[in-house]
Amino acid sequence: MNKVILSGNLTRDPEIRTTPSDKTVATMGIAVRRGWKKTDENQPDADFFNIVAWERLAEFCRNYLSKGSKIIVEGRLQSRSYEAKDGTKRYVTEVIANEIEFASSKSDRPREGGYDDRSERKSSAPGNELEHVDDVDIPF
Repeated sequence: MNKVILSGNLTRDPEIRTTPSDKTVATMGIAVRRGWKKTDENQPDADFFNIVAWERLAEFCRNYLSKGSKIIVEGRLQSRSYEAKDGTKRYVTEVIANEIEFASSKSDRPREGGYDDRSERKSSAPGNELEHVDDVDIPF
């Protein structure tokens, strides 16, 4: 199983591009708090990950996310390699997002919710009816 769930803040605005086959892709960075550095200053420690979102999820990122946005990302890890301009082979590990949700308070975000690019596949498959639950219905 290859599943990743991260919660953190965007380190930069989503960068939006269109592929030659006319697909929209968004790339962004996320800082995820790991704990505390063992120093005299007790500063938080963080890990940094690259996030890739495709199609409608990329559009969601373009419209609603910016540097500093607190989000939750669910997706999978993917490793790939490419040849750099100098001819060396480079390796990259990225999180390919399936779902992105706001993790900030309602007053800090432009609108409620998130976007799940699997929702159309889920809702159209027999036996996979989705049940809607509002934030108000959750007791914590």
